[in-house]
Amino acid sequence: QVQLVESGGGSVQAGGSLRLSCAASRPLYSSYCMGWFRQAPGKEREGVATIYTAGVRPYSGTTYYADSVKGRFTISQDNAKNTLYLQMNSLKPEDTAMYYCAADRGMGSVTQCGPGQSRYVYWGQGTQVTVSS
Repeated sequence: QVQLVESGGGSVQAGGSLRLSCAASRPLYSSYCMGWFRQAPGKEREGVATIYTAGVRPYSGTTYYADSVKGRFTISQDNAKNTLYLQMNSLKPEDTAMYYCAADRGMGSVTQCGPGQSRYVYWGQGTQVTVSS
């Protein structure tokens, strides 16, 4: 069983920044895809950003961002620390949500990582982000 532990959430004012971290219990490259998802109260969970974490060229490091966060959020990985990050800048009240880290099994043949949630089988407990206006 893969453990994912998120941290870094909190309360900030609009325009502020936060960096979320996701510590994994196995090397990030053991998954093809990892990502950040969020769920606001009363809304469906949605994909925010994903990254191809496996060391398969030329796909390694390729990313996906939801239109609502493009240019403001950056997903990255630190293989030495087995940690996934989400740098969030220019935060807006509509970014308020519980943010979850997720990873796939790392099986099969994968060339891209989209926001479709069926791929992701390992999930963290989430970290709350609250942005006030």
